[in-house]
Amino acid sequence: MRITELHKKIGSMDLYIRDMRIEKGRIHGLVGPNGCGKTTLLKMIIGIIKPDSGTIDLEGLRPTDITMASQRPYLMHASVYDNITYPLRIRGARVDQEEIDRLLDRTGLLPLKHQYAGSLSSGERQKLSFLRAIVFHPSMILIDETFSNLDAESEAIFREIIVERHKMDRSTWLIVSHQWERLNSLFDQTHFMEKGRIVE
Repeated sequence: MRITELHKKIGSMDLYIRDMRIEKGRIHGLVGPNGCGKTTLLKMIIGIIKPDSGTIDLEGLRPTDITMASQRPYLMHASVYDNITYPLRIRGARVDQEEIDRLLDRTGLLPLKHQYAGSLSSGERQKLSFLRAIVFHPSMILIDETFSNLDAESEAIFREIIVERHKMDRSTWLIVSHQWERLNSLFDQTHFMEKGRIVE
């Protein structure tokens, strides 16, 4: 993915990316303080927000190849199971019940499989959002601060799953965080952001 002369102004936040390359098949970190434009950039990549100007060249990726797990995920008014299988059903893909159960079990959500998703805690919601993002084996996964409400054990599981999926699918990851020291070892490449600019 190549981002060129990208500009978006929202209130006092003025985002401008002159040139940014997201190399295929690598785990990228997007690191910077709160309010620097990280989430806005992700939303423009996935198409939720339109830029004021500039280009995002997906280099052959289709919008349906890209997924995003948000810090404050939107969950459907349905069960945990219906939420996690939704990306498969809208793509007409096969629902592998064994894989679904393995993912739910691994993250501690299996006992909640048929529970209403709206009743989950914030940490459980983030787990479900993450699983829903990866279940259909997308080519690019955008992660927006999904680690923020997780305990150390759950974070370790997420890291293991990311590494495993990356090796399995050769997928591209762009993981947003303001806690670089916690996730640095996970990244192949880190992009540092400050005041709407890539600074390093």
